[in-house]
Amino acid sequence: MDIKEQVTRTGYEAKKAAGLLANVSTSVKNSVLLEMSEALVKGSDYIIGENARDLEYAKDKGLSDAMINRLILNEKAIKGMAEGLAEIAALPDPVGEITGMRRRPNGLLVGKKRIPLGVIGIIYESRPNVTADAAALCLKSGNAVILRGGSEAIHSNLAIARILKGVLKETDIPETAIQIIETTDREAVSEMLKLEDYIDLIIPRGGEGLIRAVVNMSRIPVLKHYKGVCHIFVDESADIEMAATISLNAKAQRPGVCNAMETLLVHRNIAESFLPVMAERFRKAGVRLKGCDRTRAILRDVEAATEADWYEEYLDLILSVRVVDSIEEAMAHIEKYGSLHTEAIITSDYNNSQRFLNEVNSSTVLVNASTRFSDGFELGLGAEMGISTTKLHAFGPMGLEELTTTKFIIYGNGQIRT
Repeated sequence: MDIKEQVTRTGYEAKKAAGLLANVSTSVKNSVLLEMSEALVKGSDYIIGENARDLEYAKDKGLSDAMINRLILNEKAIKGMAEGLAEIAALPDPVGEITGMRRRPNGLLVGKKRIPLGVIGIIYESRPNVTADAAALCLKSGNAVILRGGSEAIHSNLAIARILKGVLKETDIPETAIQIIETTDREAVSEMLKLEDYIDLIIPRGGEGLIRAVVNMSRIPVLKHYKGVCHIFVDESADIEMAATISLNAKAQRPGVCNAMETLLVHRNIAESFLPVMAERFRKAGVRLKGCDRTRAILRDVEAATEADWYEEYLDLILSVRVVDSIEEAMAHIEKYGSLHTEAIITSDYNNSQRFLNEVNSSTVLVNASTRFSDGFELGLGAEMGISTTKLHAFGPMGLEELTTTKFIIYGNGQIRT
């Protein structure tokens, strides 16, 4: 069987499984998720062994430190995956929820019922934890899933998928509700993106190049997240210690992820007191700064930021810094250079906090908190399928509800249209 036949067969089987999974009870889904959680922990040695093969390959290929960091699976990471599955099991099941019931003048009772999307295709790079997170979220929301990870994580992804599918073998849920494309041949991706008769939504997770390539090739609707150029604006009323602590966390706690801060905007009235304090903390954390002319007048050892830097998602210990005259200028900068991902304001001015929340058009906006909280687990979603930076059909971190849609349900007692 060639790649086209294999992928088509995978789509066909997933479609059949989705029809059955949509009607599985919440209690059964939760029980299976808890079994999967336990199976991941029990299979830690096997997963870590397979992950070691991927790490060796990544180093031989000269992948960046940020990419390798995303690949690493140790006992702590596997325990985190397992806890994520248990948390998803504990969340309310959106499937079957009835909303908006209302009586029409003709007596019809009209409402909406929440249903699964059907089959979700996930195309992702690095991050083998996505295999477990995506499978669990899809199972709980009643969707079948087809997973296609990158070649750099193939052994880790296959190990996790085998453990999860092994649990399904002992249940009434079809094993084909979770499927993984086992070949690293890129032809599999192009064939997968043609399966509009079987796959209802494609979610790519990875670099901007991967996502744009998927969008260009796909015949199936694609949920997009090109990059995370996240900003923090330090308002003139900000508490300097709070601003410094949050900014350091947002940049340096884990720089290689999409919700890390990439540009720091500072009000001119606080810049001379705040920037030297902040620069010293960044220096100790190994962060390299690039600044505008006004920043460099205060921090003379900072290199000049170029126009291209304001658009840059570094995913590294590099940060662009700009001094602005007002909240209006800060928001204008975000509108021009941002990616609709995550922005934060540090302020003690209530009116400015509300303006920022109301006028900044990104998918997650925070007041006095780190951009690193733009994450499904941190926001109580159990895990996330990805972060959408377009508004159809979801915006921001995607959890269970975002993997469902609604259909109209109508109760009558003999009505006909005249």
